[in-house]
Amino acid sequence: MRRICCAFATVLALAMPAVAQTPTFVFTAIPDQDETRLVEKFSRVAKYLEGKLGLPVKYVPVKSYPGTVTAFINNDVQLAWFGGFTGVQARNQAPGSEAIAQGAEDVNFKSLFIANSKLGLQASVEFPKEIVGRSFTFGSRASTSGRVMPEFFIRRALGKSPEEVFSRVGFSGDHSRTIQLVQSGAYEVGVLDYTVFDLDKKAGKFEPDRVTVLWETPTFPDYQWTIRGDVDRMFGGGFKQKVRSALLEVDDSTILGYFGRSKFIPAKNSDYQPIEDVAKATDLLN
Repeated sequence: MRRICCAFATVLALAMPAVAQTPTFVFTAIPDQDETRLVEKFSRVAKYLEGKLGLPVKYVPVKSYPGTVTAFINNDVQLAWFGGFTGVQARNQAPGSEAIAQGAEDVNFKSLFIANSKLGLQASVEFPKEIVGRSFTFGSRASTSGRVMPEFFIRRALGKSPEEVFSRVGFSGDHSRTIQLVQSGAYEVGVLDYTVFDLDKKAGKFEPDRVTVLWETPTFPDYQWTIRGDVDRMFGGGFKQKVRSALLEVDDSTILGYFGRSKFIPAKNSDYQPIEDVAKATDLLN
């Protein structure tokens, strides 16, 4: 009898349709700060989105700015927190993708040119031409606030490329690292995202008396959440709108504090046309 029951149970199990597993929604972000802080920040975002979307959500860290774009294009991730330039790159190569939300501060973003305080340089309202001939570090090569827009302002003010202006040009890889390199004197001058400067200062990540802010750039559009165009097919009708709404509804002060943003507001692809125009003009976007 036991054998008959076991055989019947096996047949019944084989006859029953397989239960479809709930797909995992995966997202990433450009590595613009140290990895520990990024994991802490975006793990909390993943937990928040899980509660709002009702399905598993996973944050996957990526080692480089180009790697973030590649992961998005290849559908390894369906959502990304991009800078202005990386967002343009990703959307150009993943048709149908949309910028859906940005920080309120991202509409009028800015970069800070900083110098090692031992140089004795002073803050200026105009572009600080005293930095000519100094060693200079950008952030990542694909960073909007750490390379693309600063290079545009350098060329506009001096009529030359950075390589022609500075004694040595480097790329730190991320904004926090830029501060450290300038503070240590490894590079005399650098440029970075103003929100990271403020966050690192509040967190005691550097010694303020060893770094001087020389110049704030004119404003430009920057960071945004970009989502793939095929998410409704992958996760069900209306999913893109659910993600957009969830991001716009973020009111967790800890999450917003991690980003250095007051809130998230709607975004659209055309908001970033100025970044695309500058990238083309400086031969950074092929």
